[in-house]
Amino acid sequence: MSTQLPVINLMGPTASGKTALACQLYEQGGFELISVDSALVYQDMDIGTAKPTKAEQAQYPHHLIDIISPLEVYSAAEFVSDATRLIDDIHARGKTPILVGGTMLYFKALLEGLADNLPNADDEVRRAIERQAQTQGWDEVYAQLCAVDPKAAEKFKPSDKQRIIRALEVYQLTGKPISQLQAEQPKNQPYRYNFHNFALMPERGELHQRIEKRLEIMWGIGFLNEVVSLMEKYDLSPEIPSMRCVGYRQVLDFLQKGEQTPQSIQEMQDKALFATRQLAKRQYTWLRSLQEAHQFQTYLTIKQAQEDLRNRYR
Repeated sequence: MSTQLPVINLMGPTASGKTALACQLYEQGGFELISVDSALVYQDMDIGTAKPTKAEQAQYPHHLIDIISPLEVYSAAEFVSDATRLIDDIHARGKTPILVGGTMLYFKALLEGLADNLPNADDEVRRAIERQAQTQGWDEVYAQLCAVDPKAAEKFKPSDKQRIIRALEVYQLTGKPISQLQAEQPKNQPYRYNFHNFALMPERGELHQRIEKRLEIMWGIGFLNEVVSLMEKYDLSPEIPSMRCVGYRQVLDFLQKGEQTPQSIQEMQDKALFATRQLAKRQYTWLRSLQEAHQFQTYLTIKQAQEDLRNRYR
C-alpha cells in the first residue's frame, strides 16, 4: 500500500474556469485550496489579478493569497517551501489539498523539484548586469548571453530581462552555463506525494472570448483606479516583479506617461488584452511540456471536468 499523500493539481490558462471548479470541489468537503498564482500573492492587487473577493475567500479559503506587498519578491523556491508545508498541514487535518492556478513554473518546481546546484541570487552581480543594460542596451546583454549560454538564450527573448539576468548571474558566479547546471540536476525527484494532475484547456477561440469578457469586467469595476491607488501607496516601478504582471504593466506604463485621452485609454486596453492572450499562449505551451513529462487528465470544457472530478472525489 502506497504511503504517498494525495495532492490534486488543477491547472489551466488564465480565465479557463479552474478557480470556480476548485471551489465546487471544495464544497464537497474534505478539501483545502492552495493558490498557485504568482500574482495572487500580492496584497492590494485585487481587480487586475481576478483575485477571489473577500466574501469568496471567506466561503472558499485559499492559502498563499495576499502574503506579500507589491514591493516584495516571491520565488518558485519559496512557493515550493510554503506549498509542501501546507500540504503536510492539510493532510494532518485529515483533508486533501487542491492546488489551483496558472503559474506553471510553480507547478513544474513542485512536480520535479528545484535545482539545488544553482547559486543564490547576488545583488551586486545583478546590479552590474542592469547597469550594463542601461548603458549598452538589452540587445547587447542578450548577445552576451548568446555567447556564453546559447542553449539558454534560445529559450529567451531580449525582453525577458529577469531570466537573462539570472542566466548571466549564474554564469558569472559559477563559470558554467545555467543550461548545463539544470541538465545535470536529476529530474523527477522522489516525493512523498502522489500528484493527481488535471488541466482545463479550452479551445483557443472560447478562451479568447472569456479573456475579453474578464477584462471588460475589470475595466468596469475600476482596474485603472486600482493601479492609481497602488502608485499612491507604493513606490512602484516597471522593473519590480509585481508590475510585470499582465495588465498591471500596461496600466502602469499608461499612467506614467500622463496622457489620458479616449484614444490612449483604448490603446492601453488593447495592449492589456494582447498581453493576456500571449500569457494564455505561454501557459498552453507550459501545460503541453508538463503533460509530456507527467501523467495528466485534460478537459476542453468546465462541464467535462465537473462531471469527471465529482465522480473521482465524491
